[in-house]
Amino acid sequence: MDISASKPSTLWKTSLQIVGVVLFYWIVSMSLVFVNKYLLSGMSVKFDAPLFITAYQCVITVLCCLILRLLSKIFPRYFSFPELNFRTDIALRVMPLSVVFLGMISFNNLCLKHVDIAFYNVGRSLTTVFNVLLTYVILNERTSVKAIVCCLVIIAGFIMGIDQEGQGGTLSVTGVVYGVLASMFVSLNAIYSKRVLPAVNGDIALLTYYNNLNAVVLFIPATIVTGEIGAVVGYPGLSDPHFWTMMTVSGVCGFAIGYASGLQIKHTSPLTHNISGTAKACVQTVVAVCYLEELKTVLWWGSNALVLLGSAAYTHVKRSEMIRSHNTASGAKLKQVI
Repeated sequence: MDISASKPSTLWKTSLQIVGVVLFYWIVSMSLVFVNKYLLSGMSVKFDAPLFITAYQCVITVLCCLILRLLSKIFPRYFSFPELNFRTDIALRVMPLSVVFLGMISFNNLCLKHVDIAFYNVGRSLTTVFNVLLTYVILNERTSVKAIVCCLVIIAGFIMGIDQEGQGGTLSVTGVVYGVLASMFVSLNAIYSKRVLPAVNGDIALLTYYNNLNAVVLFIPATIVTGEIGAVVGYPGLSDPHFWTMMTVSGVCGFAIGYASGLQIKHTSPLTHNISGTAKACVQTVVAVCYLEELKTVLWWGSNALVLLGSAAYTHVKRSEMIRSHNTASGAKLKQVI
């Protein structure tokens, strides 16, 4: 057997696999953003019920979990999904995360409703900054000077982006506020996810099921209080199959993005996943500008570049710190053995 010939073949196969996984993540992620934008503020839809749209996406996610569990029973060789025996005690333990999750997805969609897709990445770019602030406030973890500098670069890009949107006459202050709140809740969601994971024995799929099921329950009073029920009942396109098809596609994409993210991390690394997300955001911005045939200033593009550069640099800094910490811990253990 020619081993030298088999190695390039294996490398080529692995490379194609990685490219396929990254493309899958990009397609799902960008599809979710564009479909949500269409539903939330598309001129042909005119459906002013963002919370109802978000609640429906959670319903679809729960249904996807149930379908996958059924498929794993019928075809155990091809599908794997945990048991979904509902337990009230687990649902209650997950509830704090579900409240944060509801805020995250609601403010994400409300931000997208009020800002253009081209500005969406900048509008909710403060997630990294909130990660630093909230990990210090909640977890009492300090951040290095290098990481803080990266955050300052992101903030500079965010402020510049707002300034350029204002000069271009497309600034939505409401959208920016929702974007800041979305960024905060995304950060809180990451923190609370780690806290709640032990309740489901560390199973992400099970956490997704309980989280979205709780969110559906929480959305019922939310839609009543905001008066969206009237908007839903009185919507003329409620019987339109195209409307429900787009709603369902959005829900499936919302479920699939979690799977695509996990798949990308599995076949690459958490660092590559973050870099891929940053690159995807860049491509998404370019696609949105080209699709809408907009003309943007050099400073507007500069604001996007600062946000992307700061985010990528922060990822690199945190990875370097983790490697250094791991090596230090390994060295300490080796000395103890000696």
